[in-house]
Amino acid sequence: MASDSPLVGIIMGSQSDLDVMRNAVETLDELGISNEMKILSAHRNPEQVNEYAATARERGLKVIIAGAGMAAALPGVVAAGTPLPVLGVPMETRVMGGMDSLLSMAQMPGGIPVGTLAIGKAGAKNAALLAAAILALGDEGVAGRLDAFRKKQNQAIAEVPAK
Repeated sequence: MASDSPLVGIIMGSQSDLDVMRNAVETLDELGISNEMKILSAHRNPEQVNEYAATARERGLKVIIAGAGMAAALPGVVAAGTPLPVLGVPMETRVMGGMDSLLSMAQMPGGIPVGTLAIGKAGAKNAALLAAAILALGDEGVAGRLDAFRKKQNQAIAEVPAK
């Protein structure tokens, strides 16, 4: 649900991260939460990353989801430049299967938090759900839609295995 006034910013380090990060967009769209998606590289266009982080709150964003691989600097750089919650989604990599990305995000210095999720698609979906839970603290509409999502998810689990 891309919007003129998004509540959640979804950013990624490169085009190759799009397949994973679409899971965050789809989950937020299902919950009716406005969002925007951009490709920003902490290494290749740092000025744009810094501008995005510095202006995020004044533009109306409430949470930022940042996906990155390898050095996975993007979530930390953004977290250093904004007071908003930053949720990091590590990308799977060829070198270490994404453990390099995960550890880069999880090992932030004290004072610069990045809420780090699982590697890959599950992490992107869970980042969207965590962003929704954060928004739900102050928005009854989001809270109701998140409750309905979880109820639907719970009802989709069969109590008896199919034969």
